[in-house]
Amino acid sequence: MSVEEAQRYLKRQPFEELGYAKLDTHRKIRSGFAEVIFCSGKADEHLRQIVGKLYEEEGEVFGTRASKEQYEMLKKTYPELEYDEISGIIKIEKKGKKQEGKIAVCTAGTADISVAEEAAQTAEYFGSRVERIYDVGVSGLHRLLARLDAIQSANCVIAIAGMEGALASVIGGLVDKPVIAVPTSVGYGANMHGLSALLTMINSCANGIAVVNIDNGYGAGYMATQINRLGVRHE
Repeated sequence: MSVEEAQRYLKRQPFEELGYAKLDTHRKIRSGFAEVIFCSGKADEHLRQIVGKLYEEEGEVFGTRASKEQYEMLKKTYPELEYDEISGIIKIEKKGKKQEGKIAVCTAGTADISVAEEAAQTAEYFGSRVERIYDVGVSGLHRLLARLDAIQSANCVIAIAGMEGALASVIGGLVDKPVIAVPTSVGYGANMHGLSALLTMINSCANGIAVVNIDNGYGAGYMATQINRLGVRHE
């Protein structure tokens, strides 16, 4: 067969059948990113086996929304496992990984940092260099403007905000790079668990803004890394 046919064949290789799960061990061949584990709600034994299979396949593993109890359970089998209690991320990471380009991760307030860390650590795991710019919400615009050079120099910006969610619109009007807006569930009653910020971001009048789901730091970090990789290729 031709090289092209062989490539198409390899991209259709079977998954790892575990009975309760079907691990996509060839996802990295197709998309450039290995499968990530969403830990919340998984049975302990299922999670332990999934972590083990992916670690065996890739030599590293990354999971989101893990509880401290899940981490302590896994740590007994995988002592090298790391856990960030703020973001709920677990990972075993290859040493000396190269981080390229630049993604700016901005939050409106410190209450948004858990979502921001999920985004930032996802991007770093997949090889992006991240600059964290926290607590620069629109209620004190001078804080954001003081870091404008750092934000404008990034290949992509992640804007994370709860309450009314205005941060994404402000940043969108100040940069010439894509902005990924992440609404968070931070806010008082009429925030409706992030719905007000989501609607503000979707209806932004600023150009170049894309919106992910409420509290979806992982989705933002993944998308930002794809954009950052394009930026690195053209540097």
